[in-house]
Amino acid sequence: MISLNVNGELRELDDDPETPLLWVIRESLGLTGTKFGCGIAQCGACTVHLNGQPVRACVIPLAAAAGQSVTTIEGLAPGSASADPVQALHPVQQAWVEAQVPQCGYCQSGQIMSAAALLRDNPDPDDAAIDAAMRGNLCRCGTYPRIRSAIHRAAELARAIDFHEPAAPVAGQEPAPAAAQATGTGDRA
Repeated sequence: MISLNVNGELRELDDDPETPLLWVIRESLGLTGTKFGCGIAQCGACTVHLNGQPVRACVIPLAAAAGQSVTTIEGLAPGSASADPVQALHPVQQAWVEAQVPQCGYCQSGQIMSAAALLRDNPDPDDAAIDAAMRGNLCRCGTYPRIRSAIHRAAELARAIDFHEPAAPVAGQEPAPAAAQATGTGDRA
């Protein structure tokens, strides 16, 4: 059995240790927000956070994630169990809605996960920082201007509500209560 903390919940898995984390997330855990795009870590559609860092789940074997914390798009929002849909959104997700970023939407979970990691590390990025952080996420529909705009808006929203990205829990440890968590592209134009 391999233990992972997935979206704040300790999970025991008996999958083959060499199975890509993406397939464990989608097939074994039933969390289908993380998408398969290329299978070679080149498109970013499968981006999740591993111990708070954005990684491409399509090339991470389950064994490499053992005992660590994984956050998927389903677990990004600190109030995801909230009855109020606005309270249930991470600032990046809220900005994505406001800016109407998605066109086909396929790459968006990976885009959002990368943007959330960027804003955790750099709460007020300029365009160059956004482009550098988002370089590994491809959008077939070309919504890069809306993505950049939404990241700027997410930074504003996070400042307005004094949002602080919660620390990634470690497998085997209890996650912080949701209330405590809530406070506290290349040359693309």
